[in-house]
Amino acid sequence: MLLDEIARPDDVRRQNRRLILGSIRQHEHLSRTDIVAHTGLSPSTVSAITTALIAEGIIGENRGGDPAETKRGRPQIALALNPEIATVATVELALNLIHVVLFDYTGQVTAEQFRHLPTLEATTGELIATVSSMLDELIENSPKNAGPLLHISMGVQGVTDAASSAMLWSPITPDTNIAFGNALSQRYGVGVAVTNDCNMIAEALRWTDPQNYTEDFAAILLSHGIGMGLYLKGKPFVGAYSSASEFGHMLHVPNGALCRCGRHGCIEAYASDYAILRNIADEDEKTQPIQGVDAASFNKVADIARAKDGPERAAFAKAGQAIGSGLRSLFSLIDPVPVALVGPGAGVFDLLEKDLRAIISGTSGWGATEDLNIRCYPDEHPLILQGCMMTSLLHLDTHIFAPGDAPVKRAISA
Repeated sequence: MLLDEIARPDDVRRQNRRLILGSIRQHEHLSRTDIVAHTGLSPSTVSAITTALIAEGIIGENRGGDPAETKRGRPQIALALNPEIATVATVELALNLIHVVLFDYTGQVTAEQFRHLPTLEATTGELIATVSSMLDELIENSPKNAGPLLHISMGVQGVTDAASSAMLWSPITPDTNIAFGNALSQRYGVGVAVTNDCNMIAEALRWTDPQNYTEDFAAILLSHGIGMGLYLKGKPFVGAYSSASEFGHMLHVPNGALCRCGRHGCIEAYASDYAILRNIADEDEKTQPIQGVDAASFNKVADIARAKDGPERAAFAKAGQAIGSGLRSLFSLIDPVPVALVGPGAGVFDLLEKDLRAIISGTSGWGATEDLNIRCYPDEHPLILQGCMMTSLLHLDTHIFAPGDAPVKRAISA
């Protein structure tokens, strides 16, 4: 008990610092009075913590106040994050694509690089070497005033371990148990988080639109693969051993269509872009899924489905039924929650919605599907990167820039 009592004040200080940094990050420029209003902390607590943060170089003062505000009387002293105190790196690993971005401590992009790589043919060593070379190049060419690299977050298409250090399985590479976290941490001497890309999408939505995504919601990626990031009671849902929430690989039809994962009957085998094109072509549903779907081709068949009845419209209807079936099962367990549909499939929601909602309407205790909150975000990539960025920045706020852990300013280096 005594140890708990001793630790508690430290935990409170850490939490209060995180609240203050989070408020400034959300609003960019805030006076101390504004921070009190946003956080509910006392003026004395805010004053003490912000004074310490200024002394440590984590935030700075602008005595002219926020230029957007016109207030009478004594000008407010606006506080803002110091962009030069740290750099974080984000890595998106998707089918045939690696996207690496460096951000400063305010969340602004300082460097970016795309590289196309045939991931299905790449070995573990080649994947790690490619990510490392991209990071090395960006770091070497960073601005002179860039802060030290303090954290890396990876959003990967696949299943990750619960410790967020390895990619256990992915449909984009034949290799398994790829320890990206250990490899990058050893190379750069910083913490590394390796997380399912759908969980990163959910993190981004929670940060950018807290009015709609805070306590309970699901973010479902509808693309070449189908995945889900799930928040319950304000916390991301993960399994005991893995990232879990594999919505696309829930069973839809026993011994049904072949999925990229090698099993039969998954939701993805009916609702992904490759599944929709397979249905339109009237191919055997046990046909091996194609790797990579051209966006123009997918949009073309969607336009045909909108224009007339036929196999195209039927394929999208079947996809809507599969997604609706998965949501119906989910809602039977946790009750209906707001849903964000993300990726190319969100761009064709008009072709999925009727059948999707018709299936959900059969959920026990849930009848008025028109009240189900569904929002669409057709481009998943910015959300994945933003979720990775926030994961890293919140890690800095909570662990690196915690009480008594003032950073030492140094040049960014590999």
